[in-house]
Amino acid sequence: MKKNGSLCQVEQLPCPCPQEQNGSACWTQSHAHNSWTGAATTPVRNRTNGAVGALCSGRDCGVSRAEGAELGRRGTAKILVTGGAGYFGFRLGRALASRGESVILLDLQKPPWAIPSGAVFYQSDIRDYNSLSKVCAGVDCVFHTASYGMSGPEQLKKEQVESVNVGGTNNVINVCLEQGISRLIYTSTVNVAFAGKPIEDGDEDTVPCVPLDMHIDHYSRTKAIADRMVLSANGRSVKGGGILRTCVLRPSGIYGPEERRHLHRVMVNVERRLFSFSFGDPGARMNWVHVDNLVLAHVLAAEGLTPERSCVASGQAYFINDGESVNVFEWLTPLFERLGYSRPLIHLPVSLVYSAAILMECLHVALRPIVEIPLLFTRNEVRNIAVSHTFKIEKARQDLGFNPKKYSLADSVDQYLQSRPPRTKSSHLTKDHLLPLLLLLLLGMVTVLLCFSWRGC
Repeated sequence: MKKNGSLCQVEQLPCPCPQEQNGSACWTQSHAHNSWTGAATTPVRNRTNGAVGALCSGRDCGVSRAEGAELGRRGTAKILVTGGAGYFGFRLGRALASRGESVILLDLQKPPWAIPSGAVFYQSDIRDYNSLSKVCAGVDCVFHTASYGMSGPEQLKKEQVESVNVGGTNNVINVCLEQGISRLIYTSTVNVAFAGKPIEDGDEDTVPCVPLDMHIDHYSRTKAIADRMVLSANGRSVKGGGILRTCVLRPSGIYGPEERRHLHRVMVNVERRLFSFSFGDPGARMNWVHVDNLVLAHVLAAEGLTPERSCVASGQAYFINDGESVNVFEWLTPLFERLGYSRPLIHLPVSLVYSAAILMECLHVALRPIVEIPLLFTRNEVRNIAVSHTFKIEKARQDLGFNPKKYSLADSVDQYLQSRPPRTKSSHLTKDHLLPLLLLLLLGMVTVLLCFSWRGC
């Protein structure tokens, strides 16, 4: 077995919280063997009228014995996807269900899409241990995609970011140990290895995880902690015998059809002419990953935790992207063109934009109880755009057989423009948008000048 190639110093988790044994939600297994799960499973038996997605909410929401048995008959494995109502989590769950697996989508919010055949949805919180434990009864494999604070104002809600990303992940691991779940795949981020210093074609063996105190945003720091926790849990004994196999995937920024978090925010700011400048190293490059390539990587990682694949992914970390690097402003050219605008012609110093981002964050937090101050960029987002950080995917190719397909951002932009609601007046630049931006940029410039003056004294 390979040593952990992530170069992260992992931390030992506390012992699983003692919980009462849940007597429900267990589907009977036969001795039929499934090559995908590496476990004894029930023979496939699909319902004649198709599986109907279920909706359940509340802290005591669990899977009944009858529901568990029905899930077992629908597919060859019973799989939980945390964050299953999110863009990536739902896409992953839908792909797994289409393979004939029985999928549980778990999230705080209801998904905006129809529940696919072969899947059920449970509205619950991964921070609620008892509820999570009940839903996980009889599960074979967990894809932990749930997180909070990825971008925008969410990054500034420190307590919530930590409670979900660290506390929630600790619950997921301990439930896996308690429920005898043998496989856990965690969706991490490249930010665990990037903290502002340029990285060119980094790999898992040469790029160490960044020390926690070097992260300037709560999201990256808490994801790094969770990353270490999941890797540390690899090889631990689970209840009922056997061991837990874990791996982490570290994707770059996600794009694709129906993506709303990043694409929508950039489009709105472009239309308001708030994204009319560039900054940073003109040659700075980064990676992106199409959502379907990321889904493929997760499916392959789960297979890589099975005996049939010699548990090749056990205890391993993998960078995941489309296999190419781009300059973000060049990459976004199709977006500007489709909206009828030219690429940013003004180039601002990074120090100015970064100082403005600091002020935006401070004002946003201070005035949040009174008024919502718009965030064009956070400090972390400025750094991600301004500094080159690219990663190789050779380890994922070799171990998992990951071979990403070629996709175009222009296709995703076109799909988004066709499906989004008609523009409103709020989409256009107004004094309400322009004045705060000008004020913040002015304050940022003053801050830079004061810093230079102080250094010169």
